[in-house]
Amino acid sequence: MNFQTIVPDKSIALFVKTIWVFENIDSGIKTNLPFFADGYPGLLFQQTSHGLIVNPHKKQMPVLFLYGQTLHPIEMEIDGTYQLIIYQLYPFVLKSFFGVTPKSINDTCYDLAQLPEFDSLTFTKQLLACSELSQRIEALTSFLYQMFQLKKQSLDLTIKQVIEKIILTKGQEPIRAIAEEVELNPRTLERRFASETGLLPKQFAQIIQFQLSLEQLTVKDYNKLTDVVYENGFADQSHFIRVFKAYTGKTPKVFSKK
Repeated sequence: MNFQTIVPDKSIALFVKTIWVFENIDSGIKTNLPFFADGYPGLLFQQTSHGLIVNPHKKQMPVLFLYGQTLHPIEMEIDGTYQLIIYQLYPFVLKSFFGVTPKSINDTCYDLAQLPEFDSLTFTKQLLACSELSQRIEALTSFLYQMFQLKKQSLDLTIKQVIEKIILTKGQEPIRAIAEEVELNPRTLERRFASETGLLPKQFAQIIQFQLSLEQLTVKDYNKLTDVVYENGFADQSHFIRVFKAYTGKTPKVFSKK
């Protein structure tokens, strides 16, 4: 499998965190790609030999779809050759751009064929007909930029600011303090954040903490588990283990032995 990260064009950098590309040209390989909570919904295009199945739901996915917050671990199963292009979206755009209630697609997806006034079939055919990755990236980027031009007035930029602050402080600044910074009542912030992202602010902060701890465990950048616990702002080791197991299905000890 080949994997690459592409920096999004500046025209969409406001709302796209990064672009991932996964590719395999060996028809005899079955690939299983695990995904865990990271705080970001996304737009996914797939060209595969035999389709893409998401487990444990055993759900066959369309060629082009949105996915919401991944709160429970999933695995993408692909048999044979494939190319996946994933646009990681900052989580304040789902409702404004696509008219979906973000919470309604937590742990599930939204087929873009349901999007009003969007010819998903023609666009999908256009993407599949592209002979180069760069052409697909250009087409997908253009699609998202057009959505931005149409919907930018409805974006909640205060919630964008809160998201950026949570990420910048690695999920460790109290939400009440962030609410004061953006001059919102904490309950108002909570309501608006949940409406735009499908998560509570504390939940998003916890996912950011989890992701940082996951990266640390993956690269084995620690001497003992308590280093990971306290560096990432967890109250204690038992709290960290509970959170980690909720998002991965495994304890940190079992995960780190992989």
